[in-house]
Amino acid sequence: MATRALCVGVNKYPNPALELRGCVNDAKGWATLLTDHYDFARSDIKMLTDKQATKARVLAGLGDLLAGAKRGDVVVFTNSSHGTYRADKDGDESLYDEAICPYDCEDELIVDDDLRLLFADIPRGVRLTAISDSCHSGSGTRGPDDMETPDRRRARFCDPRQLDLPFIDDVRQTAHRRSEAAFPESDMNELFLSGCRSDQYSYDARFGRMFHGAMSYFAKQTIADAGYQLTYGQLHRQLVPRLRDGNYDQEPQLEGRTSFKRRQLFT
Repeated sequence: MATRALCVGVNKYPNPALELRGCVNDAKGWATLLTDHYDFARSDIKMLTDKQATKARVLAGLGDLLAGAKRGDVVVFTNSSHGTYRADKDGDESLYDEAICPYDCEDELIVDDDLRLLFADIPRGVRLTAISDSCHSGSGTRGPDDMETPDRRRARFCDPRQLDLPFIDDVRQTAHRRSEAAFPESDMNELFLSGCRSDQYSYDARFGRMFHGAMSYFAKQTIADAGYQLTYGQLHRQLVPRLRDGNYDQEPQLEGRTSFKRRQLFT
């Protein structure tokens, strides 16, 4: 059994208005968790942060991650960054494509279709976990410059208008419904843990002296408190109330086949 991971975190963008604080710490934290508690070798983990995390490099890294993977291999992809959306260009979805914002997001986006194409061809029996601590929809009333609150939280959402993309006013009402319809969990080859529902924000915030994504922070805390012995389903069930108790209005989503959710984390 081989283990491999790609951990991506983007705090700094060419546009300073988009800057975040906790994404690189998330990437480092996931990598440390895998090496210290799940038998991943440091040499098996690739990290892309800030300027390194262009669309081309992230997709190439994912390609390398999945190349040669075979039954029983454990593969992990984590991403912490802004998210956004764009109008659907392929006609395969009813309204829009969700997207990850790489470093060069003003020119390039990593849309859900890009990931779907990569994940669709993995061999049967490869154990792929994808974790994305970002968000993909907004109400249109707040932009990146005024998302920051007095306790230093900031939503990891980039208004499409910042990227010269069309803004869809009713996206928050349609997003969650569209997402469920577009990708049946029974067809997924991966387990996908996201930071929030499609109609919510994922938050970047300060915990003690350091910034993290709220979902990533509480997920790693939950895993540690359980002695690193949880299934994916158990993690999700325990993570949701932790965020709520921390006063974070975001509900992580776990998508994938029921049998996959019964697996022990990262095994």
